[in-house]
Amino acid sequence: MKFTLGPECARGLSARGVGRSDHQLNTYDWLADVPGNAESTDLVEVQFKNTRKAYYHNVNGLDLKKGDWVAVEANPGHDIGVVSMTGRLVTLQIKKANLKSAEDIRKVYRFAKDTDMDRYYEAKSREEATMIQSRQIAKDLGLDMKIGDVEYQGDGNKAIFYYIADERVDFRQLIKVLADTFHVRIEMKQIGARQEAGRIGGTGPCGRELCCATWMKAFSSVSTNAARYQDISPNPQKLAGMCAKLKCCLNYEVDCYMEAGNKMPKRDVVLQTMDSDYYLFKQDILAQMMTYSTDKKKPVNLETISVQRAHEIIAMNKEGKKPLSLADDGKAKEAERPKDMLDGSDLTRFDKAKKKKKKKKHNPQQ
Repeated sequence: MKFTLGPECARGLSARGVGRSDHQLNTYDWLADVPGNAESTDLVEVQFKNTRKAYYHNVNGLDLKKGDWVAVEANPGHDIGVVSMTGRLVTLQIKKANLKSAEDIRKVYRFAKDTDMDRYYEAKSREEATMIQSRQIAKDLGLDMKIGDVEYQGDGNKAIFYYIADERVDFRQLIKVLADTFHVRIEMKQIGARQEAGRIGGTGPCGRELCCATWMKAFSSVSTNAARYQDISPNPQKLAGMCAKLKCCLNYEVDCYMEAGNKMPKRDVVLQTMDSDYYLFKQDILAQMMTYSTDKKKPVNLETISVQRAHEIIAMNKEGKKPLSLADDGKAKEAERPKDMLDGSDLTRFDKAKKKKKKKKHNPQQ
């Protein structure tokens, strides 16, 4: 079957698959313009505030497309969200989300009406004030916790309080006070420092938007060994991200560095030549280049050779042989003669440049 691409697909991208840039965890639906994709399943992915997503059944057969505002089933009442994906890719997203039961998948009621949007925006306008006031309430109750974000349900009947705590917190009294203060149903949801950074968003030291706020949803543990394998300086300020934890991006290339590092000689191996013994000073793992010095602690007579050449010298040393030098050709390195500053050519080397500048100034054509 042959498909004809529209003008919006001239560069290989479908306008239907591109989501809103103001929504986090946005994904490109590369099957959006394929005929029959939306009819392949009634499941749709709906995104709410920041990084919260959920999955629903389109039981009413609505013609849903990415970017549509919809009213969905909630407990209690209904919630308002944006359709972020439809079709076959939703089933893959559900597997990735690892939903515990089919009951987590509820229904899509209808397209959001004007009255729904009015209540939605009215509820959202109360979130910041509610968060600030709830922090003061938790402080007055002496609870060791931080409320990082508050999200009102689309109909305003429920509020989710996202909090961070190092230890277990008994917030039963807090829920009673919050319910009496804001007159809504309260739900407390504990998150980690990485999830909080994803919800708040921001720009990383690389100059790009935070990974946890754009595409990353599952967080894996990061250790300082990842920095050690990549020869990154163990500076806590440089290794920590916006969440004050180790950067998630330390895990991105660690496998590649480990594979390349296994091909390199050990750091404590000494290369012996006819002129001197060489100790490892630094190495470029990806370029497979190693720099050696004749001094253990200082950069003296630095020589940079390939990993292959280093293995050749190590093999020769095991046989009791020593090459003339570390160079690939094995020839002895010529000693550099110091330059004599009193040499006539050195004293007049700047005069030629001055004469050329004077000729350019006197040239009437310039």
